[in-house]
Amino acid sequence: MYNGLINVYKEPGFTSMDVIAVLRGILGQKKIGHTGTLDPAAEGVLLVCLGNATKLCDMLENHDKTYRCTMILGRTTDTEDTTGTVTGEYPVNADDVSVTEAIKSFIGDYDQIPPMYSAIKVNGKKLYDIARSGGEVERKPRHIKIFDITDIVTDLPRVSFTVSCSKGTYIRSLCRDIGDNLSCGGCMEKLIRIKAGDFDISTSLKLDEIKKLAVSGDINESVIPTEKVFEKSPVLKVKPEYAKLIDNGNPLMTDCVEPAIIPDKGQRFRVYNTNNVFVATYIFDTEKNRLMPEKMFLQ
Repeated sequence: MYNGLINVYKEPGFTSMDVIAVLRGILGQKKIGHTGTLDPAAEGVLLVCLGNATKLCDMLENHDKTYRCTMILGRTTDTEDTTGTVTGEYPVNADDVSVTEAIKSFIGDYDQIPPMYSAIKVNGKKLYDIARSGGEVERKPRHIKIFDITDIVTDLPRVSFTVSCSKGTYIRSLCRDIGDNLSCGGCMEKLIRIKAGDFDISTSLKLDEIKKLAVSGDINESVIPTEKVFEKSPVLKVKPEYAKLIDNGNPLMTDCVEPAIIPDKGQRFRVYNTNNVFVATYIFDTEKNRLMPEKMFLQ
């Protein structure tokens, strides 16, 4: 079984789960998950977790992301992108300068109302299921952050820009809100995720490329080791006499590991066993004066 991560370039037309299904066939294993769902029409970086790295899915979903987006002003749809049904068409009276100013006004924190066509659940039902049956419910705003918007190119009614944002941001809804700000409406036409955390589109692989690597036996070169996600965390090795403690996922006193440490509160460590195999991440708890297990990766 493969353990680690693959930076997949999701092509348009595939759902994120389609990518997982294809990879299961290519790699011959079921234990595969993904982080940060992309809409079928969107493309770009989809980080896929294999084997023991599936335990990272919830952590990696929290990463900041960067997108290249193209929107159309003067049009609104029920899905907030061009795949949906047009709900209104309006004149675009703003000039390039006004459009740029409106887009940049969204940099910073703001409360964003998510789209009806999304996987968010309300009273146990996914919003897109409600929307497809013709319903609509009130959605609570979600606090998100736009870190930056750059490379704005206007060719009205189309506008393209690069946006860096926090987890939970819907770029479709950002386009909607920009259009509302300009009093002409707007919807997203194209979306490419160019970065998720430290993973960049320049190193992503399409499914056909992954299949060729698997057939040639070179796939391991493209599987990122699980521990690389924690490469900024200090390394600790369990002393031989305490080997069973870590194998069972028990808390560790600082004298159970080497080298000797004086950890900071909440500090994360990569912990290896006596065979130099990455086993777990541990967080130091000052109240208990112990290293407490965070994620266990031992097979």
